[in-house]
Amino acid sequence: MAGYFREVARRVFAQEFRESNLTFKDGEDQYAPQYLLTPTGAKVNRMFIVGTLTEKEDIGTDSEYWRGRVSDPTGSFMVYAGQYQPEAAQALVECETPAFVAIVGKPSTYTTGDGNVLTSVRPESIQVVDGNTRDMWVLDTAKQTMDRLNMLKGDGADAVKAVEHYDPDVEHYRGMVKQALESLKEYQ
Repeated sequence: MAGYFREVARRVFAQEFRESNLTFKDGEDQYAPQYLLTPTGAKVNRMFIVGTLTEKEDIGTDSEYWRGRVSDPTGSFMVYAGQYQPEAAQALVECETPAFVAIVGKPSTYTTGDGNVLTSVRPESIQVVDGNTRDMWVLDTAKQTMDRLNMLKGDGADAVKAVEHYDPDVEHYRGMVKQALESLKEYQ
């Protein structure tokens, strides 16, 4: 058996994440990792997001199952944690809103009856952070998004697959990055 390694946690803005709908497994093995490919070509098995926890709610019926909304400058991520993510669920219980939070988690998709794909995050960990951490995440995510946009013109497998599936409007995503960076100026 090959050695186990933890996937790199990718940085993706909420808007791009919400517009993602291509999932696939890397291999035939039942334990092969599942990925979400975003329109800019990010191959996401784990993700790192930082934003403002704006709301949280226990939506469980038989046991606690928490839903949270985490906003970044481009939109919001839905986060779900329950008995299989006990540390993350406890962090949601204890966190006051609004608060800046950093989350490492797995992307999750759900296809509705009419074919729409809804995205959410299953958190592995949730930490309360400060505004500087949030600002650094926005800067890092903007840079990584621009790097991916520049690679869409290349012949990398993920870029080719993203272009074939999404035919992404590069200017749309450049505008998203610009909006995110402009949000930093509003706080200064």
